[in-house]
Amino acid sequence: MILRRSMLIALVSALTLPLAGRAMAEPPTKVVATTGMIADAARQVGGDLVEVQALMGPGVDPHSYRQTRTDIVAMTRADLVLWHGLYLEAQMEDFFGDLTRKRNVVAVADGLPHELLRGHDDYENKFDPHVWMSPDLWKLVVEQVQMALTATRPDAADVFAANAAAHLAELDTLSAYAAESMAAVPADNRVLLTAHDAFGYFGDSYDVEVLGIQGISTESEAGLNRISALVDLLVEREITAVFVESSVSDRNMRALVEGAAARGHEVLIGGELFSDAMGPEGTYEGTYIGMIDHNVTVIASALGANVPAQGMSGKLSAGF
Repeated sequence: MILRRSMLIALVSALTLPLAGRAMAEPPTKVVATTGMIADAARQVGGDLVEVQALMGPGVDPHSYRQTRTDIVAMTRADLVLWHGLYLEAQMEDFFGDLTRKRNVVAVADGLPHELLRGHDDYENKFDPHVWMSPDLWKLVVEQVQMALTATRPDAADVFAANAAAHLAELDTLSAYAAESMAAVPADNRVLLTAHDAFGYFGDSYDVEVLGIQGISTESEAGLNRISALVDLLVEREITAVFVESSVSDRNMRALVEGAAARGHEVLIGGELFSDAMGPEGTYEGTYIGMIDHNVTVIASALGANVPAQGMSGKLSAGF
């Protein structure tokens, strides 16, 4: 009887120990990110150790976004809140200033060296926030995300470091594809005209002249004089393709096309680009790499380069 009882106790202990271990295991770190791009970086670096929520989904303009009650609840319950900074989330800056005193909040792009950033005239002592348009600059943001996650959960530092290294290598491959694709665009065609000035870092990286109907922020207005001047430019330089954006109304771009047509010059919409938000959730274009792969492939093709219809690795949803 004593032997049987001892065996029963040993069996129960063997069965319950794994359950206890699972109960004691630390739950995923809750991360809330403002943009889809930052959320993607957190998922890439954090892996299974994080649970990430993005406040702004596909087609959402971060320049004009204001936090909702649901957003506030999510951020006050998060272990880590990641926002971009550089005046991207202009309508939320005061809120983040208050939240920083209560929660773990990091502006992942504010720490980038100023000498690498593009200044602009719209806001004094501010910089162009669209650094994700350059994979090489985005690598620095990924490193900031890694640092923020490591500070929040030091016990997982090695895991975060390994995941970040793997993702940074993927970004190197993406940057090489972008450079090769854009280098194939004929010199006379190297003009990128979009709805707002979000592609400056892209232009700097790949030697493309970038023009926007609106300024760096979509909150700026495009006057009739600006549209008239761009119509003149389209006609005089014989530019044949312009681009709309997924998170900005195409009204001004259609006005440009119609204005050029009235002058006897045909301009086509070269495609829709992801500027301030990624593609649909659950798709390749709904990842940072897929977003940039799409943009590069669409731009290069419309401007005259011979690029793969399905993009860098054949994953684009439906070509372009």
